[in-house]
Amino acid sequence: MCHQATDQQNRVIVIKPEIANKSIMLTVEKIGGTSMSALQDVINNIIFYQTPQKDIYNRVFIVSAFAGVTDMLLENKKTGSPGVYHRLAKHQDFNKSLKSVITKLKAINRDYVSLGLDLAAADLFIEEHIKTARKFLSNLANILASGYVRKENILQAAREILASIGESHSAFILTNILLNSGIHTQLIDLCGFDDHRSFTIDQRIRQAFKGIDLKNNICIVTGYAKGTEGIMREFDRGYSEVTFSKIATLLKPKEAIIHKEYHLSTADPAIVGVENCLPVGFTNYDITDQLADVGMEAIHPKASKPLEINGINLRIKNTFQPSHPGTLITREFICQQKRVEVITGTDKLLMIDIYDPLMVGAVGSDLKIMEIFSHHHISYTFKTTSANSISVVIWERDYSRKLISDLEDDFEKVTIDKVALVCLLGTNMDQPGLLAKSALLLTNNKINIISAGFTIRKVNIQFIVAREDFKHAIIALNSKM
Repeated sequence: MCHQATDQQNRVIVIKPEIANKSIMLTVEKIGGTSMSALQDVINNIIFYQTPQKDIYNRVFIVSAFAGVTDMLLENKKTGSPGVYHRLAKHQDFNKSLKSVITKLKAINRDYVSLGLDLAAADLFIEEHIKTARKFLSNLANILASGYVRKENILQAAREILASIGESHSAFILTNILLNSGIHTQLIDLCGFDDHRSFTIDQRIRQAFKGIDLKNNICIVTGYAKGTEGIMREFDRGYSEVTFSKIATLLKPKEAIIHKEYHLSTADPAIVGVENCLPVGFTNYDITDQLADVGMEAIHPKASKPLEINGINLRIKNTFQPSHPGTLITREFICQQKRVEVITGTDKLLMIDIYDPLMVGAVGSDLKIMEIFSHHHISYTFKTTSANSISVVIWERDYSRKLISDLEDDFEKVTIDKVALVCLLGTNMDQPGLLAKSALLLTNNKINIISAGFTIRKVNIQFIVAREDFKHAIIALNSKM
């Protein structure tokens, strides 16, 4: 085992790592950006935290960029505030913005000298890496300015290059600290800056793990993976979870683990209060899909599917509570008791009601509406119908005036309302009266139900309410369910 202690500044001191126990199970683990920015806690609570079932080695860690770095490189994920990418896309000088990224990354480097980081090596790594990126980006900007190629392809390549910088940096930092602490650590950089072979993402991952001694090493892997298909083209900012999923599918670990800064909870602690919710404990992949559908991702659905299909269990853990087992997600789990497991939802939705008196008895009205939504690349989260109207709920971010105009061309009246969706989720909640009980709770709290629905499988009961009633509805349902 690897023994550790802390000095008076609470820094981790590694005394001496011993050879790993060959019987210890392999795990593939992902560390999110917010957790990475608490690197001392990551080292104490994840890397060095051990149990009789888990040794320090035989683990693969896929790391995200430090919090805020990818926002600087691309755009702020929440606000949309532009980063380096948008200056290039608008034919503006991006070099000043790229220099700001260097300044930011070097500041992060200085924060971790106390953990054993070789500052000179870390700074040189950043300078050389961004020097190469700048050369690539300048070439792309020149090609873009020529007008001879499709703009979309060039801009997509720029996003790929920029996205890779953050993960390369964080992986290097963690690897360097562990190596300087005497831990056998293998850096696996999937960003491919110095490897120009035309690999798909899967081929690059397979190639990178060839010959790696997993049993006697910790592997630190970049969350970004370069491939001919472009990992951001399909997954955009969810790419690190896709890399994590692909690696887990290849290595077939005993367990895949995602470390977050919070538990997967029965309700949002920020809304109901920490004291009024609990970690879920156990659930299945169906429920994670339901969560993703309302933007509360335990894992990106396109990352969870390969894990589910291959029978790989997924555990969601809180970085700051290492002794807590977290939530185990499996393919087969069904709760023995009939109960609601999660209360969640979102207030960032629009309900579009399409009305036409000619709908009644006509075949194809729904198809025509769905074709319009498909043309605009918009998926809905909720839909209900009546004789002469169809109401569709979409994310507000997907709204466009052209969408409404196209609907108005084919139907008599289209109205739009800002709404919220509140959901009751559970693997086994098909109990008599649950719909009535939850509706009565909302009514008793003076919350009007605009619409409601569930499928025959009854794993998700949904209520559409006014946006201003969202938090009140979550609190009311959480208090009694």
